[in-house]
Amino acid sequence: MIVTDAWALFWTRGKDALCAEIGLRYGRPGCNGRPEAQKMLVNAAVDAFRTRAGRGLHGHAEVSQLPNPGEGAAPLTGELNPDAALRRIITTCRTDLHRYRAVVLASSQPEGIHQTRVALRRLRAAIGLFRDVVANPELRGIAAEARWLAGECAPARDLHVFLAEVVPDAPDQISRVGARLADKRQSRARSALGGPRFARFDRDLERFIVAPPSAAGETLKDFASRALDAHHAKVRRRGRNLSELKAADLHRLRIAVKKLRYAAAFLLPVFEPTPATAYVDAVESLQNALGIMNDRTVGAKVLADISGAARPSDKARRSCKRLGKHLKDRGRHDRRNLRQAWRAFKKAVPFWRESP
Repeated sequence: MIVTDAWALFWTRGKDALCAEIGLRYGRPGCNGRPEAQKMLVNAAVDAFRTRAGRGLHGHAEVSQLPNPGEGAAPLTGELNPDAALRRIITTCRTDLHRYRAVVLASSQPEGIHQTRVALRRLRAAIGLFRDVVANPELRGIAAEARWLAGECAPARDLHVFLAEVVPDAPDQISRVGARLADKRQSRARSALGGPRFARFDRDLERFIVAPPSAAGETLKDFASRALDAHHAKVRRRGRNLSELKAADLHRLRIAVKKLRYAAAFLLPVFEPTPATAYVDAVESLQNALGIMNDRTVGAKVLADISGAARPSDKARRSCKRLGKHLKDRGRHDRRNLRQAWRAFKKAVPFWRESP
């Protein structure tokens, strides 16, 4: 677990969640009495949080008054029925969405856009996970609006990932054009998140959350085992003959892996204290390998946008061509990493099958 991973977990779930994750990875829960190296991970993440806050991420009153990420709903238990569980999950997604939306509206920090899209993806994944067992006509519209909002935020996110991760050493000409595009794309995201359509969407979310859940249905633990089995099997099917999969096939595999990861994250509390770290890490590594490949594919489109937006005075066309060739050359290395992640996933034992 590297410091950047620790920072990401602290930012999305708070210090307590970071302490718990370190306990899972290194043998015992919590941070009290932990070896010094583990305490350093927590402190590094907290220091990073405070440093970014000092640069303005949390300087705005609307941001600083928000609850901690992930707050807002009681934890899931196996005795709940799926309807009640979904309302609790959506409550948490809405809390996170409000928090990171405020960051987008108050600053240009990229974490706001990234985590807003994560909250929207988690919301859609939760609705999809429970679609067959929670009959509510409003959910289809909520999912559609969440997809639209994520789409309005996607161009800003894709551009930032391209410049910060795909080609972090981009020539100045590329960075200059990218900065101009970033302002426009950030404005597009702000318009969507601050407009009347978002307000209607949020009212629909609140109405669903506060409505009383159905009292009928199977227990969440029975549903969880069946749902996770189905998602796991779908990933295995999508990944058959991995070396022969084309770009469209890899995209479908990535979506299936992402849904499995979210489903596992939502339903993991139902199976505690069953050890789940090995399986979750394998799914995460597979998603990351596929995500890197997807970022390069999207990066080619972003590069085309930069080339199209470049002015003659930018002298960026030649640099764009060189970067395009670089992205293609990295594809072979990405495939090797994907094969390794796939082998690890196939060996991982699903944690819900080990649960007593």
